[in-house]
Amino acid sequence: MKTILYIHGMGGGGDSRIPNYLKTVLDPKEFRVIIRTYDFDPPVGRTQIEEWVKTEKPDLIIGESLGSIQALRIKGIPHLFVSPSLGAPQKFAKVAPLARFALGRWYLHHRYPVKEGDRQPLKFTYPVLSRYREHWEAALASIGPDESYYAFFGTQDHFMRSGIVQVGLWEKYFGTDTYTMYPGTHFMEEEFIDSLLVPKILETLQK
Repeated sequence: MKTILYIHGMGGGGDSRIPNYLKTVLDPKEFRVIIRTYDFDPPVGRTQIEEWVKTEKPDLIIGESLGSIQALRIKGIPHLFVSPSLGAPQKFAKVAPLARFALGRWYLHHRYPVKEGDRQPLKFTYPVLSRYREHWEAALASIGPDESYYAFFGTQDHFMRSGIVQVGLWEKYFGTDTYTMYPGTHFMEEEFIDSLLVPKILETLQK
């Protein structure tokens, strides 16, 4: 049986749609999809994810949105990415001073609300947001020539306008032949999970 560790995006968690959909379309006798809620504070989340990698021994890592930064820091396992938000750490560093003030923290929580359920609590505090710069630098340092990376970007991803998602930044670090564009949004729709993500999962795990 192959184990897939899915690292959700900001505000995601055990209730995240894509990994739970994967559980319904991948044969449970052949594939185990693990999705757990980790802490928004980068080093705390990193420790949690490291423990899961150690105990579950995944054959594939899938990083979604902001979770892609955590995924990049895992070495020696093939990686797939859905809407990797490589520009998010820089954005967090810019807005971190806002989080020094109650009004700023209120604005950030209002701007990025979290759904109810098994979801990642968001801690928009100055110390937490400031730690994302170091988190990004550590992720870049983890990129290696022997690692396997492939990403999917939606042409209608609204986060491209703010620079949170940057195809050009992906190309800078991973090249122009390591991603596919699909005519959908940041939150990959089921039709593209079926037609693009699942076949790539199967292809990657068969190598």
